[in-house]
Amino acid sequence: MDAFTTSLLKRIKDTESDLFRAREAGDDFLVDVEQEELNDLHQLAAEHGVEIDMAA
Repeated sequence: MDAFTTSLLKRIKDTESDLFRAREAGDDFLVDVEQEELNDLHQLAAEHGVEIDMAA
């Protein structure tokens, strides 16, 4: 796995964790921010053919 893929997958995992914490805290604004970041990262992954294991 190259550095780009490794970094992207880590950013996705970190953003998913941040999104979970924002939901737990009831912070609707932060939920929106984190969800948009996650959407952008998923789009970037798709554009570069990076598969995301949703079960991980």
